[in-house]
Amino acid sequence: MENESPEEFYKHLRKQLEETSTWPTNYLYKFIVKTDPDKIKNIHEIFDNTGAVIQLKKSKNGKYTSVSITVDMKNPDAVIQKYQEVGKVEGVISL
Repeated sequence: MENESPEEFYKHLRKQLEETSTWPTNYLYKFIVKTDPDKIKNIHEIFDNTGAVIQLKKSKNGKYTSVSITVDMKNPDAVIQKYQEVGKVEGVISL
């Protein structure tokens, strides 16, 4: 998958989401980011006004923060849109 273009990655993700979930559904996003208040704030802002439940957990040494977000999504395209928005935040790793 390393050589896969973002378009191909999201095409495969959309297909998997369509096959494995009934829509609308609660979707769990998981991200890892360096512990930086601005980056964490950016992620929060992407999910503002969505009813998302956001949980933060710092790594043992506090260098990284795990961000878990549970939110009701209406379809696979909405899920992918949020991944793309979060992907613009520098240094975020999507799990």
